[in-house]
Amino acid sequence: MSLESKRRRLDDPAALRAFAHPVRLALHELLLRAGPTTAAGAAREAGISQALASYHLRQLAKYGFVEQAEARDERERPWKVTERIQYWDAGARGPEHSAAVSLLEQVMAERALGRLAERGERRQEEPEPWRSIGGISNFYLHATPDEVAAIGAAMAELLEPLMARVGDPAAQPDGARPVLLTQVLVPLPPTGSGG
Repeated sequence: MSLESKRRRLDDPAALRAFAHPVRLALHELLLRAGPTTAAGAAREAGISQALASYHLRQLAKYGFVEQAEARDERERPWKVTERIQYWDAGARGPEHSAAVSLLEQVMAERALGRLAERGERRQEEPEPWRSIGGISNFYLHATPDEVAAIGAAMAELLEPLMARVGDPAAQPDGARPVLLTQVLVPLPPTGSGG
């Protein structure tokens, strides 16, 4: 199944704001990676109380990010993600939408930087070749909006087979492990000389 069928365009400012919460992002990621999980299991993995996990899972469900999964017995109530990929455009949808997108992007960037800092603290404990992988790169480009969109499309096409493995242990080759790839794209104002 193509990842295209597992994509959700976020255009509701309320849904964007609801998703822009560190605990909700962590729970969504956990369900994405681990598959259907109960609130109790999610709480243990996330290091939070079951009540807090239940509350945030219900909030994610309210806005369509997660839903109840099929239970193995009547006591169990696992949750699962509804779509594997969320995307949005920060274009001309009005100030409320733009503010909600900015909030979500800020929270996601802060979360990624926190994960990078944690990685730095444990880098020397990692076996090779994982010790040498990861970090931040900067690329300064001069590009048109169409060229930037083409870069994004090419990256999505390159990453699609790797993203399809998430949550499917049978599809993951030996030695594979979760990797967070956060893309930060910031159009800069030109300098006085146009550079």
